[in-house]
Amino acid sequence: MEMNTLSPASLTRQLGTWRGSAGGGAAYRQLARALRLLILDGRIGLGVRIAGERDLARALGVSRTTVSAAFDLLRDEDYLLSRQGSGSVTRLPGVGQGSPPAATDEAEEAGADVVDWTKAVLPAPQTIWHAYEQALGQMPAYLSGFGYEVFGVPRLRSAIAADYCARGCPTTPDQIFVTSGAQQGLSLLLHLLAGPGDRVVIDHPTYHNAIAAIRKHSCVAVPVGLPDTGWDIDAVRAAFRQTGPRFAYVIADFHNPTGRMMDSETRAALVGTARATHTPLVIDETMAATALDAPAPPPVAAHDLQGDTVISIGSVSKSFWGGLRIGWIRADAQTIVALGRLRETLDVATPIMEQLATAALLDGSLKGEGVGIDIRARRDHLITRLADALPHWRVPVPSGGFMLWAEMPRPEASALAAMARSLSLRITPGPRFGVNGAFERFVRLPFTLPETELDRAVERLVMAEAHLRSRPGRVPDPSDWELAAERVI
Repeated sequence: MEMNTLSPASLTRQLGTWRGSAGGGAAYRQLARALRLLILDGRIGLGVRIAGERDLARALGVSRTTVSAAFDLLRDEDYLLSRQGSGSVTRLPGVGQGSPPAATDEAEEAGADVVDWTKAVLPAPQTIWHAYEQALGQMPAYLSGFGYEVFGVPRLRSAIAADYCARGCPTTPDQIFVTSGAQQGLSLLLHLLAGPGDRVVIDHPTYHNAIAAIRKHSCVAVPVGLPDTGWDIDAVRAAFRQTGPRFAYVIADFHNPTGRMMDSETRAALVGTARATHTPLVIDETMAATALDAPAPPPVAAHDLQGDTVISIGSVSKSFWGGLRIGWIRADAQTIVALGRLRETLDVATPIMEQLATAALLDGSLKGEGVGIDIRARRDHLITRLADALPHWRVPVPSGGFMLWAEMPRPEASALAAMARSLSLRITPGPRFGVNGAFERFVRLPFTLPETELDRAVERLVMAEAHLRSRPGRVPDPSDWELAAERVI
């Protein structure tokens, strides 16, 4: 079987801004640290051949000596295996001694019994089919036109505005801009509000695709750490004043990945802080409709009485179906017009059919069953299974959303994710939701799978942790001995 080789250009893109990373030190140590995180995080698969030292040095703009020293360090730590004439191949310490495993190759995984525990989404309800049927019946009215609804189909804009009004945030249709998903909404706002080198304040941790979008637009993410509970508005205020960001990206409703919800008092304080520092707020409401124990408070925008500080983005990917790629931006009318001008240079418009189907789901014209899944029962089932199988982990109970933010005793999340892949289990380690390798003590565990699949996932997770603890060369700590004693008892 031919081994996969990662080109210098691909590896350079993966490394991003590796210089000046957390920990500092000599350039070769920073490069080794960045490569190690990519391997542990699964962004570079195991058993992948790395570009040659000379070619990589040229691509990175550093000396070959720097790359050679970094590779030597990774070989010493057992993250690279080098053979004469075969180059250097990625591996994980203690896994697959001899020839490196290739279990992370997507094509090979396709035929394996893989449990994918990375997606925090639900399957489509039967109502989706009925919504498309209704939309198909309405399509003839649009076929005589050009099909370019830059701002969105009026019926859908009205349905979205009505939903905001019902949640306590007065909104008119001209404040709504329809997008092809919330991710496109964030991308459009980055185009509109920020440029290369500009700062964007984020919760830390936060949604990993938001971090990726900020980096893709050559902006700098400024992390503000979340405390054990709630939000630290004093820290947010300090970040606004000290860094002068173009805007702040915040998930206030059933935060991804922590599941926490911002209370009304904090929402008001956040808006007040943003207004005082002239910092626009981009509030991601993708999870707003996923309450499990109590509904979310009125939107953050309800506290923006002047209407020019808060921009909201949302979608139906969580409330209905991930495959229905419809989202929106709620903002003041001037911003909506500016978005329309910008969009004409990009994708022009969102498909009509999907907009009509979404309108049918939102405006109450469809009478049918919901998702048919008791997601609260799945959450409680997973929490119980984790408490029994991994009692040394800390797993807070979220009041909404689709995921748990589980804390491990040691900072080994990326290594655990790589180990889990060798057992045909895919999980998302904490560093995906942060910057500079943060959150190695955490993994995100969705509870959207059926309970039988959650049981299988937990079983493999326990096996992965057991293998991780028994790695050659791993230094034990007191928690290992305590865990061993618990098992003996």
